[in-house]
Amino acid sequence: MTDALISPFRIQIPQADLDALNDRLDNTRWPDELPGVGWTYGVPVSYLKGLAEYWRNSYDWRTFEAKLNDFPQFTTEIDGQNIHFLHVRSPEPNALPLILTHGWPGSIVEFMNVIGPLTDPCAYGGDPADAFHVVIPSMPGFGFSGPTRETGWDMARIAHAWAELMRRLGYERYGAQGGDAGSVISPMLGGIDPQRVVGVHVNGSLGFPTGDPAEMAAMSEAELARLGALQSQMTDGTGYAIIQSTRPRTLGFGLADSPVGQLAWIVEKFKEWTDPAFELPEDAVDRDLMLTNVSVYWLTNTATSAARLYREGQASWGQPAERSEVQSGFAVFPGDFGIRPIAERDNNVVHWSEFERGGHFPALEVPDLLVGDVRTFFRGVR
Repeated sequence: MTDALISPFRIQIPQADLDALNDRLDNTRWPDELPGVGWTYGVPVSYLKGLAEYWRNSYDWRTFEAKLNDFPQFTTEIDGQNIHFLHVRSPEPNALPLILTHGWPGSIVEFMNVIGPLTDPCAYGGDPADAFHVVIPSMPGFGFSGPTRETGWDMARIAHAWAELMRRLGYERYGAQGGDAGSVISPMLGGIDPQRVVGVHVNGSLGFPTGDPAEMAAMSEAELARLGALQSQMTDGTGYAIIQSTRPRTLGFGLADSPVGQLAWIVEKFKEWTDPAFELPEDAVDRDLMLTNVSVYWLTNTATSAARLYREGQASWGQPAERSEVQSGFAVFPGDFGIRPIAERDNNVVHWSEFERGGHFPALEVPDLLVGDVRTFFRGVR
């Protein structure tokens, strides 16, 4: 590790910032709502009032700040941008380095429950041969990486930054894993650094069909259903993406000024993207972890800069990805849109798993399934 370029870091939110958050929660001005529409017009006021009250009176940021600080954290500057990351080394000397990438509206908080099993499988009833050294960056513009200071931080530039980060840490061979934006960045990283990336594992893969009849004919009945769900999502569920990809700064005034606005903006996606078998987001994801994730956005005031990821990347939406020959594994959870013929078009797929529980945030929802699949895939590429 190149110590001169990397500095230790601890999360230390000033008490004044927590007091200010509570003051704003106490003085929320609530919108009206129509009766009987449930979640179809957005987050119900009655639901959000209860969640905001819990955030104000029961949730304890300091508890989770301490839990995050149990993991070694660092910062470094890459390509002019501050990069914050967790770096947790395994006690197993032959562990494989693994870089984990979150997406929006996620953060490093997503991975808190998988770090232990990945780095020390023996302590969790696993095989020590499956151990990883894990590197978990906050994406540029997100959380403790702070706001981006210039345009151009699209996913390809992030992938290049990750390659440099792993070089600075001294890793000559490593794997990559990610969901949401991480499911795009991780394969890009494999394409950028194929001599060192031994394998790429993703969940929440999103690929678009070309319209080739042969591609459609290769899809299973379940995959055709996922394609239909994807088309419905493009019609009814992409308003957030259109706003973030066109006017992130205008949106940011509300998200930077109102914690309840920030809460609603993120929690809606936890409702829509978690395991569809559950009615409420906290049925699928621990409520305190969900609020810790929201708190990271609020306390670092990075909602606007995180939204800019969409603005920076919009030009590539729907464009075919450059094919990567790095060995790749895919995990498909309920509600996501993994379609194998599309994945195989763009990737060297050697592993494919489909699960009956979980959703878009498997590290939070079903960490046992995600860890198991990551272990299984990387056994074949170590």
